[in-house]
Amino acid sequence: MMSLHFGFVVVLLFGVFDGSHSQYGDGGSIDNDLIKSCADEAKKLVNKAYFDTRSSLKERLDKTTVSPYDLMAYFKQAVAESRDSIRAADYMAVTLHLLADRVKRFHQKPFNITDLLTYSQMESISKISGCDTQLNTVCTDGPYRTITGECNNRKNPRLGASNTGFTRLLPASYEDGVSLPRGWTENKAYNGFSLPLVRAVSNKIVRFPTEGLTLDEGRALIFMQWGQWVDHDLDLTPATPSTSTFVQGVNCDTSCVQDAPCFPVKIPPNDPRISNQSDCIPFTRSGPACTKDAVREQMNALTSYIDGNQVYGSDLATAERLRNKTNQLGLMAINQNFTDNGLPLLPFNTINGGLCVTTNASAGIPCFLAGDVRVNEQPGLLSFHTLFVREHNRIATELHRLNPTWSEEILYQETRKVIGAILQKITYKDWLPLLLGSEMSTVLPPYRSYSESVDPRVANVFTIAFRMGHTLIQPFIYRLGEGYRPHMPEPQVPIHKTFFASWRIVKEGGIDPLFRGLLANHAKLNIQNQIMVDELRERLFQFVRRIGLDLASLNMQRGRDHGLPGYNAWRRFCGLSAPRNLNELAAVLNNRELAQKLINLYGTPENIDIWVGGVSEPQVPGGRVGKLLSCLIGNQFRRARDGDRFFYENPSVFTAAQRKSIEQVTLARVICENTNIKEVPRNVFMGNDYPRDFVRCSKIPALDLSPWKSK
Repeated sequence: MMSLHFGFVVVLLFGVFDGSHSQYGDGGSIDNDLIKSCADEAKKLVNKAYFDTRSSLKERLDKTTVSPYDLMAYFKQAVAESRDSIRAADYMAVTLHLLADRVKRFHQKPFNITDLLTYSQMESISKISGCDTQLNTVCTDGPYRTITGECNNRKNPRLGASNTGFTRLLPASYEDGVSLPRGWTENKAYNGFSLPLVRAVSNKIVRFPTEGLTLDEGRALIFMQWGQWVDHDLDLTPATPSTSTFVQGVNCDTSCVQDAPCFPVKIPPNDPRISNQSDCIPFTRSGPACTKDAVREQMNALTSYIDGNQVYGSDLATAERLRNKTNQLGLMAINQNFTDNGLPLLPFNTINGGLCVTTNASAGIPCFLAGDVRVNEQPGLLSFHTLFVREHNRIATELHRLNPTWSEEILYQETRKVIGAILQKITYKDWLPLLLGSEMSTVLPPYRSYSESVDPRVANVFTIAFRMGHTLIQPFIYRLGEGYRPHMPEPQVPIHKTFFASWRIVKEGGIDPLFRGLLANHAKLNIQNQIMVDELRERLFQFVRRIGLDLASLNMQRGRDHGLPGYNAWRRFCGLSAPRNLNELAAVLNNRELAQKLINLYGTPENIDIWVGGVSEPQVPGGRVGKLLSCLIGNQFRRARDGDRFFYENPSVFTAAQRKSIEQVTLARVICENTNIKEVPRNVFMGNDYPRDFVRCSKIPALDLSPWKSK
């Protein structure tokens, strides 16, 4: 198999680009026939590599011999239009690579292939690859969001749409200035020091004994789970569809060769788990996006808005597949084989559902289908997907009763609009204040109005910064029965035994025990000597063969893959002091011992990876993140709100009476409406103990849909 991800300007094998981004050349240096020949060959290479990768994974699934790496690839796979977008970017990237290969013999010094191309030649390559169709769209105005997020911004219709590149709050910091990850070249100096292996940072900074777990008395486990749910409404960086190297044809899972797209996590000496230093934790670079910039950018497969696309999908094909077209009620499709004590479950994925069968072959339960491909990752997330599909169908049925003349399409779209508003209200009014604490009013002030000039796109750095949620995860999935008593036979299950275990929902009591476990148990507290549990750091996807993955290492490696600048650059971006030495870092962290460990690893605060630097800071008063992460997270949610023409508080979106109804909605009530749970806390995100903090569902205000009745 061959791999294809070399970035838009391909110089990996032909010298290092110095980072000065010149414009396209004045022309004539490269023959147009050569360009066409390379483009044709690139398409053949890309198509073959994609086909070979899919065939290999299917063969392993059929033999139930998938690896943790396969699970990670499946978890973030590119599907439908996302796959087509990455394929177009790959066509363009490989075309440029082949052109560079053809002309390198005539150049004595390292060069940038785009310097030899005219603007019209680059436009031609973009058209041949299909990237030009990814960059343009035509809008027709309507009362509802598009599934893809296109046309939200009338001035720039693709802004915030699915399958487009992330935005940058700071310029990319690639090793070669173009596409190579930070730390790609061993011992290369950054600010006078080489970057440490991310696994070494994980071992020294993140690792702690599980028996020392400190729980968060102020936050429930469902506080953590809502964070993942919202994240899956905002961003998905698809994995590269090809998982073998382009030059050597080596599989990234079975080899530790570092050659695009393989960027393996190397093992430091005296590793506490992995004794063979020549081994590695497999890692593949994120797929590229079609852009008009030479610098590599990653793709967001989702819309950048909180719009419920994890329920409805972010592309038209998925959205249609998820709908129930057998009636005229605007409903979502449900499972035809099983129910959850009489309540509906998600439909099965009849195309890519086999992976979940490998977690329990005797149960034979395939993966579920939802608007986001990550739905089956773990039971808490799957429970949220199930809950909101039920809520959609409940609201659509009620709207049909209120408005019997509404068409199936209007019922679907109006319900989708209400669900999106519910997600926005809960996130901005109930959840974010508990995350951002005292910084809330500064980084995310109250809503004023929609602005067409606000860029709502997800920032590349947010995809790493928001992974702070991994520090809130407990090592167990908890399940409680009626009366919040332990649900037998396994009231708590180690997380590593629940990944992609869709069978547990079907065979072990449905979603009610899981929601009770989320409501009545506390989140893990992120403190500086207890950052991430070993269920994630040592046993991620361990239930299949080879080597368990390390989520902390993957987070830092992904930041380097995406060309994110170091810790101090982000401190400066946020207007915070940038520590220059041990004493200043110790003052920022309020922890000299931790500061010393970081200096020992990185040499300078400038080089600290953004993820580990962010989660190491002390929490702001009343919040669960430090100063830096509150800034970056607040920045993202402010732009996603103020740049969203359909945000629920925009006076043109709902009537005043409808907005008043939405403001009354709580997650507690959504749970009451769509499960058999009878007792819930009023504020589900707080650290609630049963029975002291729980009330009957009848005490929780319901969503009043009467303002939606047509006059």
